[in-house]
Amino acid sequence: MTTNISVSKNKTFGAWGPILGIAVAVVCVHLDARAAQAPVPFGSATAFAVLAGSTVTSTGDTTVSGDLGISPGTTLTGAPTVYGTTHLGDPAAAQAKLDLTAAYNDAAGRTVGAITVAGNLGGQTLAPGLYTSTSSLEISSGDLTLDAQGEANAVFIFQMGSTLNTTAGRQVILSGGAQTANIFWQVGSSATLGTTSGFKGNILALTSITLTTGAAVEGRLLARNGAVTLDSNTITIPTATSSVVLQSAAAVTGTYADAAGQIANLATKTITVPLSPSMAFFRIRSNTALTITSITISAGNVVITYN
Repeated sequence: MTTNISVSKNKTFGAWGPILGIAVAVVCVHLDARAAQAPVPFGSATAFAVLAGSTVTSTGDTTVSGDLGISPGTTLTGAPTVYGTTHLGDPAAAQAKLDLTAAYNDAAGRTVGAITVAGNLGGQTLAPGLYTSTSSLEISSGDLTLDAQGEANAVFIFQMGSTLNTTAGRQVILSGGAQTANIFWQVGSSATLGTTSGFKGNILALTSITLTTGAAVEGRLLARNGAVTLDSNTITIPTATSSVVLQSAAAVTGTYADAAGQIANLATKTITVPLSPSMAFFRIRSNTALTITSITISAGNVVITYN
């Protein structure tokens, strides 16, 4: 839904001379053909970098930045370095597994805008969207580039009926503002990442996940029913980034770009941007619904408050 609000400096903010109109287009959810998917919600599983159904086995020097959990199993073999909390069959792990199941079903159930793919994704550059395969996917003949094309909240979802595999040294490369937190790999059976490969995104596997020696993951390893097997790996949970961006254009139907000089304060839920000397149209882009609560002009800035 788009709401246009006109603000007059003279009438609303005191006598400032000639009237200058500010049109604000409030966009609750801005999605285009390239980024038509909403992120997959993880619930309490958000805090987990590694989550398994049966066991976690770790050899070598493995580092996990985020929580590690197992449920309904309780067995952790090895001694990975965990910068977070380890939950072995406790209520927190059980709840995370319930939320993982919901997230897996959400990702697997997406159909709108699906693009059919098959086999090897290596060497390709893909735009945001929903990609689906009835069988397996792999990254083997080259690196895979995920290009958000300037859409900071762009979402990539990959559905596959069976396995996900990468070969040794292969990389998932992000470009165009793509964010690891918005990449989801729904795997119908098991995932295996090759030696020293570099992987980006959240793996939601029905069965198991195996990382071979030296593979690094920026994302999450979430196995519903089976084991997660690690070997001298680095797993880093994606860093949370602001999903609220102010964009501006010279015309309401014009080309919008991120507004220059904007300052977003997530604590106070405000965005401050320098006042344009001419007519300017603004919109807020977010991957969650927002409500604008006030728009003010102060010290040469437009201040937008939302909740």
